[in-house]
Amino acid sequence: MASLPSPAVLADAANLHIFDLNGQKVRFGSLFESKKAVFVFIRHFFCGNCQQYVMELSSIPTEALEQAGTEIVVIGCGEWEPIRHVLENTNFHGPIYADPTRELYRTLGMTIETLQVTPSDTKKKSYLRTGRFSNAMQSIWNTLKNPALVGKQGNLKQLGGEFIFGPGNQCSYASRMQHTEDHVEVAELMKMAGVAYP
Repeated sequence: MASLPSPAVLADAANLHIFDLNGQKVRFGSLFESKKAVFVFIRHFFCGNCQQYVMELSSIPTEALEQAGTEIVVIGCGEWEPIRHVLENTNFHGPIYADPTRELYRTLGMTIETLQVTPSDTKKKSYLRTGRFSNAMQSIWNTLKNPALVGKQGNLKQLGGEFIFGPGNQCSYASRMQHTEDHVEVAELMKMAGVAYP
């Protein structure tokens, strides 16, 4: 587990604004004021690896999340317009938000920008079910079939991470990606959140 954000950082992050799928501003802290939430910060909205990860998150039963009193929230670094595209491609039923300025990313310590993949001496994560070539082709196809969204997907080198916040300004888990295939295993994340999985 990575270092947790300090209380001061948490307070700063809570006051930042992100955008929902309709382009409406939402104060980040309002998403975990009265409940626990698992926040998954993906890379850009067209990232094939991240879409595989979100697809795995979509397989978590709603009942399991309700029993744990938590929800899963996805945040991307692009504009808000591609959000519906991600929802359609992943069957994810939770909320997705956009942080186009990446101020929230930086505040929470997700400052690495790279296109590096899994190091050769490290086992690839289980959510990566298709090869890199297929992922690259999928990303290109997503771009071609959504020309109006080109340039709105976010920084291609931005890395994300996973956090568990709430209720209130507290953080119980943090993991920041070190390369483009480094989302924490879903089973581990759900265990830390107290959610029964699989």
